[in-house]
Amino acid sequence: MSGNILEIKDLRKSFGKKEVLHGVGFSLKRGGIYGLVGPNGAGKSTIMKIMGGLIFPTAGEIDFFDRDGKKEDLRTARRKIKSFANARQNLEKQRLQKGLPDKGVIDRVLESVGLSGVDEKKQVRQYSLGMKQRLGIATALMCDPELLVLDEPVNGLDPAGIHYIRELLLKLNQESGVTILISSHILSELSQLCTDYIFIGGGNILETATAEELERSGRGCFEVVTTDNDKAYSLLSERFGESVLMEDGVIKLYGEFGSEAELSEMLFAAGAVPTRLARAESDLEKYYLEKVLESEGGIE
Repeated sequence: MSGNILEIKDLRKSFGKKEVLHGVGFSLKRGGIYGLVGPNGAGKSTIMKIMGGLIFPTAGEIDFFDRDGKKEDLRTARRKIKSFANARQNLEKQRLQKGLPDKGVIDRVLESVGLSGVDEKKQVRQYSLGMKQRLGIATALMCDPELLVLDEPVNGLDPAGIHYIRELLLKLNQESGVTILISSHILSELSQLCTDYIFIGGGNILETATAEELERSGRGCFEVVTTDNDKAYSLLSERFGESVLMEDGVIKLYGEFGSEAELSEMLFAAGAVPTRLARAESDLEKYYLEKVLESEGGIE
């Protein structure tokens, strides 16, 4: 599988006299995990509703491509795009509504989201929020989607629930090749999932970038502090070259450097005992705020 699965061109949407999308355009490559990042009112949910056919655009194009790169009819293609917005629905009713003859699909999707062992007598209203989120994803998976669109999928979950959803999405992407578009305010979580980012503010696309591009531009790094930073900096610079910087007593590594354990062992051997080894969690948030604040009408 290769090429784009979706292209959006000059997408515009107005509600009455107010235009909320001003010529939005971006593309999704097949097999990626995309984070749609922006403040409330930026247009994220509007884009997702248009993609799913829940509302119609005022102008613009949405092109969906099959596995051979041929453009598909959008109404047909939307059957391969499944959206999830915390909805809980009866899977059997969904199967019948979708015209799926295989009753076994219910068992398969429940197992894939970790709900196969749930007491069948337990009513849906008794489910925890995390279970509801997983059931919503199970519903979306019934039609074996190529593109999964998720609007705030971990909102309100505890750390254990967030971890489960993250691992589930990574598994769907890596093992089944599902392309995923996620809108979320939890930027630290997006940084652990996404291969690409789409920054939006005030109804405009501000920038698109891969996770690797953000790291190379100095927006993502691993921070190192040791008992002898000069020695550690000299060692790491010799090993990793220009991807190593020293700022305010903190050594910053950009790009790939191996495992944390290997890095720690290397520093110990050189006599520079690590006192801090951690990924800078706030980099994506800083970049997001920087892009939004510099955009016209950024934070609403």
